[in-house]
Amino acid sequence: MAAFNKINGFVENLAEKVFNLGSDTITVALSNTAPGSEATPPTGATTAAKLSNVTQISYTNLSSRVVTISSSAQSGGTYSLVPADLVLTASGAVGPFRYVYIYDDTATNNELIGYYDYGSSISLANGETFTVDFGTELFTLA
Repeated sequence: MAAFNKINGFVENLAEKVFNLGSDTITVALSNTAPGSEATPPTGATTAAKLSNVTQISYTNLSSRVVTISSSAQSGGTYSLVPADLVLTASGAVGPFRYVYIYDDTATNNELIGYYDYGSSISLANGETFTVDFGTELFTLA
């Protein structure tokens, strides 16, 4: 399973009320271009942490990329965002892609939350599936 990489700007955006992770639509974006300024903006450049700075692939032959949130809650002062694994199904050629970004589709600028790096490019043929395995949770905040 690929490791989750938090986008630096996500922390500031979370603190400044950009997200409501309990009710917003969380979606994945696929890219074959290595993360750049959108993932690690310099100090003060949180505005770079948005979907428009990601080079996306074509989704013409791909099923819905919307993530189902199973739980968005805190217990004992620790918050966890728990999404259900997302199965993407190709209805034709899809890709290649290597990076799976998680973003808030409800937020004004489709701000980024994080991404997974799968280590090499992936392509799907008609009828093939790709599962985004979120593990037990996307992230926790304590």
